[in-house]
Amino acid sequence: MGKDFYKILGIDRKASDDEIKKAYRKLALKYHPDKNKSPQAEERFKEIAEAYEVLSDKKKRDIFDKYGEDGLKGGQPGPDGGGQPGAYTYQFHGDPRATFAQFFGSSDPFGVFFTGGDNMFAGQGQGGNTNEIFMNIGGDDMFASFPGNPMAGAFRSQSFNAQAPSRKRQQQQDPPIEHDLYVSLEEVDKGCIKKMKISRMATGSNGPFKEEKVLRITVKPGWKAGTKITFPQEGDSAPNKTPADIVFIIRDKPHALFKREGIDLKYTAQISLKQALCGALVSVPTLQGSRIQVNPNHEIIKPTTTRRINGLGLPVPKEPSRRGDLIVSFDIKFPDALSPSLQNQLSELLPN
Repeated sequence: MGKDFYKILGIDRKASDDEIKKAYRKLALKYHPDKNKSPQAEERFKEIAEAYEVLSDKKKRDIFDKYGEDGLKGGQPGPDGGGQPGAYTYQFHGDPRATFAQFFGSSDPFGVFFTGGDNMFAGQGQGGNTNEIFMNIGGDDMFASFPGNPMAGAFRSQSFNAQAPSRKRQQQQDPPIEHDLYVSLEEVDKGCIKKMKISRMATGSNGPFKEEKVLRITVKPGWKAGTKITFPQEGDSAPNKTPADIVFIIRDKPHALFKREGIDLKYTAQISLKQALCGALVSVPTLQGSRIQVNPNHEIIKPTTTRRINGLGLPVPKEPSRRGDLIVSFDIKFPDALSPSLQNQLSELLPN
């Protein structure tokens, strides 16, 4: 029997989106392994993340409500699947920290307080390509009890200065304030705009005061994880000190279907042994939302078989008209058991 994601979050099956978010927020903070040192915390934290990933997505939730976890992960038809089996298959990406970071706005839960409500993405623009994220550069930190940043030092590849030309730094300046900015593969594919509304301390003639400012980040198609966008001197200001730079670091948000490998996308198609031996056509999704047929020559599909479809990967960062490839591998599902009569039939039919 599969997992009950509603039970994991401690909510009713008729729970609203807000109730799902509130339940995840409470449990994720309670069981975060950096705070909760009990032996069960890591696994509980992972279960909570998967439950939220499913129930916060309408399509996944609808399938789960009808077919349960086994149906969701076993290729049941989606709400618009026309009854065709295998039209939708979900697998949890396995990184609960990424889910936490995407929800709260940072993989460092103690370094910044995002104040945009239960959902860090408070405003969607046209086509979903514009997001607003609200953050507090200074001030109190609701996550102060967490001991360290699990992502510190990772990915430092490219850097972009978002506002001002380079200049000689003054001596008294705090180190840059770095924050992860998670983007989906769809956003990397098309490019997007992120609007970061920051709250920081400034200094005026009447002393320090709090001000708000919107930082605009244009994420270019094909940008790699590790790309850095710098906003010079946008941190808290204080007398006799230059405000720190704010640096956002692009991170790839885990995807339910695809894994990124440079400019290529990798997809694993789950097929039956019958499909593999008979060289069946395999329907494969693309990042753009369409589906393509793979194995048109009806060749036998082996566990090591891969198919490369040119031009269905991600854009090349400096040449967005060029694209990487979609690489398809196959996970062949073998039957758990065969009847003696079927074993005899196969023994006669199959070559040695």
